[in-house]
Amino acid sequence: MIKDKTSVLIIEDDSYISDMYKIKLESENFEVATAKDGIIGIKMLEKQKPDIILLDVVMPKMDGFDVLKIIKKNIELKGIPVVLLTNLGQKENVEKGFDLGADSYIIKAHFTPSEVIEKIREVLKKSM
Repeated sequence: MIKDKTSVLIIEDDSYISDMYKIKLESENFEVATAKDGIIGIKMLEKQKPDIILLDVVMPKMDGFDVLKIIKKNIELKGIPVVLLTNLGQKENVEKGFDLGADSYIIKAHFTPSEVIEKIREVLKKSM
């Protein structure tokens, strides 16, 4: 079966940001699911594997770095590209994200939604 839409899971606790990216991605013909925290995101990943994950770092219950560790340790999930989408721009956070296996690191304040979609497409191309 050939999928006609690329699927994205957005794990983000800020519903305004999550909704903004969901609307923008859907307008670009992506299929989008959202999770409001890391625990819900991991549960969703157990049921359905997206083509790419947009992952916030600062979240309640489980932060994005812990979610990323779980994803990259799971044999079924570790191949899914992960883009960290956060406002943590300190060098040590960026390095930590890449060390844990992130495919890209986007600082929210520095990118428009259109630029984020461009970055998602770049990451998807590299992962194929």
